[in-house]
Amino acid sequence: MSSLNKDIETVAALKETYGSAWNAINPEYAARMRAQNKFKTGLDIAKYTAAIMRKDMERYDNDSSQYTQSLGCWHGFIGQQKLISIKKHFNSTDRKYLYLSGWMVAALRSEFGPLPDQS
Repeated sequence: MSSLNKDIETVAALKETYGSAWNAINPEYAARMRAQNKFKTGLDIAKYTAAIMRKDMERYDNDSSQYTQSLGCWHGFIGQQKLISIKKHFNSTDRKYLYLSGWMVAALRSEFGPLPDQS
């Protein structure tokens, strides 16, 4: 049995165990997300990101003309489109960063209007 199928069965079993609180979770979708995510914990993400930042800071310390450029963005779809364009233009996304505003994302998803802390 593949690990994807095992994960689907595991999530399905958890749904049965925890009942209605897990009704909105689709076991296949959850298993696919797990398979696509190379990070197992938040600490793994932080270590990976910190290593990239240290490398960039060292490059900048050695030569201040080697700064990194960061683009701002207020919506995940637009961010995805920006990164696709960057990759087409530069043939890489190395040292290209995108800042996605959590405030704006939360405000846009709010059912009560632009109230990010309430959504």
